[in-house]
Amino acid sequence: MDAKREKEMKKNIPAQSQDKPGLEAEMDPAPIYIRDTYKGSEKLKDKVALITGGDSGIGRAVAVHFAREGADVAIAYLPQEEKDAQDTCKLIEKEGRKCLCLPGDMRDEAYCKDVVEKTVKKFGKLNILVNNHASELYEEDFGETKNKDLVGLFDINFFSFHRVTTAALKYLSAGDTIINTSSVNNYKGNDPLVSYSATKGAISAWTRSIAKQLAEKKIRVNMVAPGPIWTPLIPACMKEKDVEGFGKQSLMGRAGQPCECATCYVFLASEDGSYFTGQALHPNGGTIVNA
Repeated sequence: MDAKREKEMKKNIPAQSQDKPGLEAEMDPAPIYIRDTYKGSEKLKDKVALITGGDSGIGRAVAVHFAREGADVAIAYLPQEEKDAQDTCKLIEKEGRKCLCLPGDMRDEAYCKDVVEKTVKKFGKLNILVNNHASELYEEDFGETKNKDLVGLFDINFFSFHRVTTAALKYLSAGDTIINTSSVNNYKGNDPLVSYSATKGAISAWTRSIAKQLAEKKIRVNMVAPGPIWTPLIPACMKEKDVEGFGKQSLMGRAGQPCECATCYVFLASEDGSYFTGQALHPNGGTIVNA
C-alpha cells in the first residue's frame, strides 16, 4: 500500500450519518476495498462466486479480491444500493472477470432462490457462496424492541442465509465452499446491538452444524467474524456522534478496513483453506475471543 492510502487507513473517522442501508459512495473517508500491493495468484481461477451484500463494504472487498484471484462474481444487493453495485461491477471487470448484478430483497424467498438460479444460468456453475448481507437494530433498551422488528432482523440476517444456501446446495459439489459473515459481537456481546448480536450467534451455530452435515459431500463451510470494520452499515445504523472515532476501542486503536477482512475469505475459499471447515477467522484488531 502506498503511503497515502496507509495514512488514510489510520485517519480518524469523523461524525456522520446516512439513511439505511447506507452507501459506500457517501462515506468519509472512503473504505479501502483492496490494497494496491495485493497480487493475485490464480487461487480461484475460473471459479464462480455468489456474494450477498456484494455491492459495498466487506462484500465489495471480497468481490474484488476474488476477481483478482481469477473468479467470476455475482453480487446480490438492495435496489437502493445500485450505485455502489455498479461501481463494484466495474472494479470486477477491471480485473478481467465477469460480474452479474442481482438487485432485490433478501426477505423475499423467491429472490433468494432466484439469485442462485441466475448465477448458474449466467456462468454455468456455482463454486463459492458468501452469505454476507446484514442490517443492524440499535437498541438502547432491548425491552422496548418490538416483536416485528426482532423477527424482521432475523429474517434479513439469518433466515435469508438459510434460504440462499438451501437453494445453492443442488449446484455445490466436492471442493466447493460456503462462507458466512458472523461478527465479533457474537462472541463478546454488544449492549446496544442485542438483537444483531443474537442473529450473528445464530449464524455461528448454524455454520458449525451445517459444516457437519456437508462434510460427507466434501463441501467446506466456514465463517468470518469481523470486528469494527469501516463499512456503510456503520454510518447507516449507528448514532452520528458514535461514529466519530469509530474503531478506536480496538487493541490496534483504529477501525479495520474491508481489505483487511477480504483475505480471510480468499483463504477459506481457496485450496489454502482445504483443512478448514466449521471454523471462524477473526479479523478484529486484537479482541481475544473463544473461537
